[in-house]
Amino acid sequence: MKLLDIVKLTVLELVGSLVAIILMVIGIRLYYVWFTRIRPRIPSTDSDWNTDCEFQSQAIIDGDYITFTKIRDFTWRTTRDRDEVWDDNVKFDLREIKDVWFIVDHFHKIHGLAHTFLSIEFNDGRCISISFEARRVKGERYHPWKGLWRSYELYLLIGYERDLLGLRTNARGNRDYLFRAVTPPGKDRQLLLAIAQKMNQLSENAEWYHSLLTTCNTSIVKVVNKITPGRIPFVWRNFLPGYTPKAAFKLGLIEDWGGLEKTLEIARVDELAKDWDGISDYSTFIRQNMPESAVDKQ
Repeated sequence: MKLLDIVKLTVLELVGSLVAIILMVIGIRLYYVWFTRIRPRIPSTDSDWNTDCEFQSQAIIDGDYITFTKIRDFTWRTTRDRDEVWDDNVKFDLREIKDVWFIVDHFHKIHGLAHTFLSIEFNDGRCISISFEARRVKGERYHPWKGLWRSYELYLLIGYERDLLGLRTNARGNRDYLFRAVTPPGKDRQLLLAIAQKMNQLSENAEWYHSLLTTCNTSIVKVVNKITPGRIPFVWRNFLPGYTPKAAFKLGLIEDWGGLEKTLEIARVDELAKDWDGISDYSTFIRQNMPESAVDKQ
């Protein structure tokens, strides 16, 4: 072996050893930080929360009736200009659930980054939205990196659809899709009850939000699979919510309105929502071009 080859081999071995040492030091450091700074943190139910996540609603279940102690009813002109109202003790009849809706909110130019949540529509026209989110203290902003390190508590927000979806379509100007979910008989009630139970759990025992494992979408998947085991299989799209419509369509979780592309076209509501006059019923307005509900056909 030539001297030059020996020198090259020696340098490569030294570089490899140096890289291994650096990685080992980084690993030890991360291990130390996790077990001394992050793991000991305890999630809280009582902090100085930001006003848009100030109250964790509780559910009072009485037979076929369910009452939510707090429902958010904000009016958003811009993301900073809003009227803040929380409705107290709002009652619903589980037998009057008309449809369950699945919402995908594209808030980022990267297609996979999106927020997903649900809406429950009742026969009396009321639509409430339910959203798993990261709960923030005053002055704190959400960042997915921070969400990996026990920085936010898991928050289950319930509010009127004109608030939660209207914030995204009109105040933020995001791209939003509203799909009618396919729910087996009786599962719509069980879904809302399961969400209510989770709400009560979080009001008593806080949990950590996690940017990959405990997010808006993975939390919905857990609730759905709790009432119908295996309904939503483990797929990579669960971690990139922007891609969930295609998976939901193939699995028959959302209605087929003439093929995937046509369904996406009809389901997109942000462009229509921009023409809302702010006076008429928001939920009725954004559904005006959608296929008739199975409940209406009966």
